[in-house]
Parts: sequence; C-alpha cells; structure tokens
Amino acid sequence: MRFGVLGEIAVWTPDGEPVVVPGLKVRALLADLLVHEGHPVSSDRLIEDLWGDRAPGNPLGALQAKVSQLRRALGSGEAGGRALVESGDAGYRLRIAPESVDAGRFAALLARSRAQREPVGRVAELTEALSLWRGSPYADFGDERFVRQAVERLDDQRLAALEELAEARLDLGEHHLLAAELADLVTRHPWRERLRAAHLRALYGHRPEKCGRRRTGRPAATCGCLDDRPGHP
Repeated sequence: MRFGVLGEIAVWTPDGEPVVVPGLKVRALLADLLVHEGHPVSSDRLIEDLWGDRAPGNPLGALQAKVSQLRRALGSGEAGGRALVESGDAGYRLRIAPESVDAGRFAALLARSRAQREPVGRVAELTEALSLWRGSPYADFGDERFVRQAVERLDDQRLAALEELAEARLDLGEHHLLAAELADLVTRHPWRERLRAAHLRALYGHRPEKCGRRRTGRPAATCGCLDDRPGHP
C-alpha cells in the first residue's frame, strides 16, 4: 500500500487504485501518524491534535473508534492492511516502509540525484522526484499545528530540489528555458541565494552578447561566463 502527503492525504493500493479513507477526523488521524514517520504517537497527543480543546466526553473511546475506522479503510485496500496501524504502550504508529510514502520516495530520489556525477542523471532523478508532488504538503490539514513543521521541512526540500534541478539543466545548456522559468520562483522566494544565482546564470547564458568571448564562437554555456563566483569575468 502507498501513501501520499505531497498534496492532499491519499492512499493507494499496490496496483495504484485509490483507497477511500472516510471522515475528516479519520484522515486527520492518518495524517498525524504519517507525520511521525513510523514512530509511536501517544493517545493524549492524538486526542489533542484531533480535537484540541473540543474533545468529546469520552476522548479515549472516540480515538479508539477513529483508529478502528482507519484500520477498516486500510483493510479494504489490501489483505493485512488493518495490521498497519499498530498499538502499544507508547501509543499508535503506522508500520510502513519509508518509501511507501511519497515524501519518503521523494527524499530517496533526492539522495540518489546527489550521488549522480553526470547532469543527465541528476536531471532524471530530480524530475522524477518533483513529479511526485500533487500540491502543498498535507494540503487538507495545512493549517493544523501538528503538520506545520513537516510542511515547512518538505517545502524547503522541494525548493532545494528545484534549485539542484536548475543547476543540472544549466550544466546541460538549457539557459533559454530556465531564464523565464526561474524568474517566477525568484519573485516568490527572493531570499534563496542559490536560486538567485541559478537565475543569474540562466540570464547570462540567455544573453551571449554580454560575454566578451562571444567572438570565439563557443556557446555561452561552455565559455566560462556562466560561473557565478564573485570576481569571475
């Protein structure tokens, strides 16, 4: 079974069919367990996250009912799905492999891209990683406190992946395309120095007349004028 947090919370069977998780509180419970990446979450913490100061009269019983509903939903997706939600003295946890969650798959692809020596390989891995994103992380619970830290971390990882993809594509000479693509990102994230540096490289590659060595006949991408080091000609 696969789980999605890079967008609205989603669950798919191994064959890619969507699994319906009914009820806002049941989906919030799933989101909370996914945030903790396989680590147990105490009942008190889950009750606080799901109901805040509006807890029902029997909060523990209400939580157990939501856990049962979640197990039933996962059990409809595959044999043994109910057992993915484990309970113990420390609380509840999801017993799933990291890469069964799209965020875990994204992190693995990002790590693999950084091990690639050639820009073509980096572009392939990063493009696949970024294709996993369907929207804002935990989109249906983005305003909830229990997902806030995870959302910020994932958003930062996505921006890092976009920066690394831009650099790899620049290494392949795609300056013309990137000059326009990066302009919008720089406007929305003006304090990302690495992103601004990539945008400048793209702009100078897009305007070869700014390079004093244009008369050599070498492409701007290979003549050295794209280096963003301070003081580089």
